[in-house]
Amino acid sequence: MSYPPCPKCQSEYVYQDQTNLLCPECGHEWNPEEVATEQESMAVKDANGTLLAEGDKVTLAKDLKVKSSSLVLKIGTKAVIRRIFDKKDHQLDCRVDGAGEMMVTAKFVKKA
Repeated sequence: MSYPPCPKCQSEYVYQDQTNLLCPECGHEWNPEEVATEQESMAVKDANGTLLAEGDKVTLAKDLKVKSSSLVLKIGTKAVIRRIFDKKDHQLDCRVDGAGEMMVTAKFVKKA
């Protein structure tokens, strides 16, 4: 039987103990159902409903005003997702062309 690698140390020597999986190398113990549920809840979707991942290239789906600035990011501006956060707003940490690093809400971007 094949088990997923340890989420902590990526060891392949994982074994099952009742409902949990155990890693003999680092001693980490986890429930695979909880990990699957947690990953589903972290799913962030763009304006079209496409799942986004770190490293994806996106474009802005609407003009956005930057807080505390007179800068307006125009529709079609390209960005690269650096990190995804589990927040209510501003889920994406992006590098935006012409504006630098900033947080963007996922519903205002489309996967390129």
